[in-house]
Amino acid sequence: MPNPQFLVLFGSQTGTAQDVSERLGREARRRRLGCRVQALDSYPVVNLINEPLVIFVCATTGQGDPPDNMKNFWRFIFRKKLPTTALCQMEFAVLGLGDSSYTKFNFVAKKLHRRLLQLGGSALLPVCLGDDQHELGLPSKFTLLFLQEAPSTGSEGQRVAHPGSQEPPSESKPFLAPMISNQRVTGPSHFQDVRLIEFDISGSGISFAAGDVVLIQPSNSAAHVQQFCQVLGLDPEQLFTLQPQEPDVSCPTRLPQPCSMRHLVSHYLDIASVPRRSFFELLACLSLHELEREKLLEFSSAQGQEELFEYCNRPRRTILEVLCDFPHTAAAIPPDYLLDLIPAIRPRAFSIASSMLAHPSRLQILVAVVQFQTRLKEPRRGLCSSWLASLDPGQGPVRVPLWVRPGSLAFPETPDTPVIMVGPGTGVAPFRAAIQERVAQGQTRNFLFFGCRWRDQDFYWEAEWQELETRDCLTLVPAFSREQEQKVYVQHRLRELGSLVWELLDRQAMPNPCQRTSRKP
Repeated sequence: MPNPQFLVLFGSQTGTAQDVSERLGREARRRRLGCRVQALDSYPVVNLINEPLVIFVCATTGQGDPPDNMKNFWRFIFRKKLPTTALCQMEFAVLGLGDSSYTKFNFVAKKLHRRLLQLGGSALLPVCLGDDQHELGLPSKFTLLFLQEAPSTGSEGQRVAHPGSQEPPSESKPFLAPMISNQRVTGPSHFQDVRLIEFDISGSGISFAAGDVVLIQPSNSAAHVQQFCQVLGLDPEQLFTLQPQEPDVSCPTRLPQPCSMRHLVSHYLDIASVPRRSFFELLACLSLHELEREKLLEFSSAQGQEELFEYCNRPRRTILEVLCDFPHTAAAIPPDYLLDLIPAIRPRAFSIASSMLAHPSRLQILVAVVQFQTRLKEPRRGLCSSWLASLDPGQGPVRVPLWVRPGSLAFPETPDTPVIMVGPGTGVAPFRAAIQERVAQGQTRNFLFFGCRWRDQDFYWEAEWQELETRDCLTLVPAFSREQEQKVYVQHRLRELGSLVWELLDRQAMPNPCQRTSRKP
C-alpha cells in the first residue's frame, strides 16, 4: 500500500515561511508520509487540479501584499475565468505568518483561504493565523477567563445522559452509572488484582449483546491533581470559562461552563500519560529558565531522540513527573496553554462480561488492575483500572461515566450452531456474556477452553461454570499453567482434546435440559 502523499507550497519573503514548510516536510517524512515542499512560483500551478492534499504556508508583506516568490501564483489563482469546480478534488489547509501590529494582518492567508473555497477546494480546518507579536508565534487554542466569584446560578458538572432520555449515552453525554459492587476475584496471595465490577444501567437506554464493549471515562487521582496544581501554582478552586481563539472552534463538550481548575485537571487533562515529542517542543517555548529550556530543546530535537526515549518512553515517565523534573518551567506555564500542552483523557474500552438476558439492567466487567515496575521508584499504574479499583460503593454512592458500542466479536444467531470459545485469563470476559446469552436462549452446545495460573487463585467464575456443566449447558476444558512441573497452557488442551470436541459436535443433540428449567446461571 503506497504511503499517503501531500504537497506543501510556501510563499516566503524573509525565509520564515520556507523554514516552517521544510519543518513540516521533515515531520511528515518522520511519520512515513510522502511529502513534497516547493515555493509557490516554482510549482506549475496548472498541476494544482490534480493534487489531493495541499498545505499552503504564506507570509504577508508590506500592506497586505504577497511575497515575491508567490506573485505569479497569486495572479493566476485570482483569474476570473477559473471555473468554480477547478479545485473540487483538493483538500487544503492554509497557515499564515503575519504580524498583528499591521493593519492587514495575515491578509494573504485569509484571502487565499477564501479563494480556494471559491474554486471548490475543501478546507481541512479554518485558516491558521500565526502572529509574530505573540510570544510563541502561535496563540493558544483557548483563552481561560478567570471569574472573580462563583456564579449565582448553575452548578459544575459534566454533560451526562439522564435516565429516560431519548438520546443514547455517548462520549459527549455518558451515562453516570451507579456502581453496585467492586469485588476482587483473585486470591489474596495472587500477584494481580482482578476485579468483577457491576453497574446499574436502569433507565439509561443502554442495550448490548454478547461481544459488545463498554467505554469508561476515568479520572486522575486526587493526589495527582493536588500535586499538578501545586507544581504549576494553580488554585484548584479557581473558576474559569473557556473562550476559543479562532472562529469555528468549539469548546470541549466534556467541560462545563464555568469550570473549576480541579475539574479540568481531574476529568480532562491526561497528566498520567507518557508525553510525546511535541509536548517537549511546546514546553521549551514556554520555558523562561535557561538550563531547563536548553534540555527541553534537546529532547525535542532530532538529535535528542535517543536520550528522550531513555528519559521518558522506556521508564514510562508521565507528564506530571516531567513537569516535576522541570519545576521552573512548570511554574511559568500560562493557564491558556494547558489544553494545547496536555492531551485529553481518552475513554478505556472493556469487554462486557454479562448478558442482559441473565442480568437485566446490569452491566458487568472484569478488570485487571495494571501495575508494573520500571527503573523509576514509583510503580507504573494504569489510569482507568487503578481508578476503578479505588472506588468503593460500600462507602457511599459511586457513579461512573460510561456508554456502550458494538464490538468486533460476533456470535452465531442460529440456535443449533455450536460455539468453541478460547479465553485465557481476563480474555474470558466476552465469552461469559456469550455463554449466559446462549444458555438463556436454550443453546447448549457451548465449549469453553479457559486458562489461568492456579485453580484456587485466578479461576474466574469457577462455580458458575460448574453449575452450567451439571446442567449439560457447557463443556469446560481448563488449563492451569502453574500447578504442575510441566507448564500447561490452553493451546496444549486444544491439541489434546480437539478431536474429542469434534466428536461431541458430531453427536446427535440430546433432549435439552436448559429448555426444561427457568433457572438462570
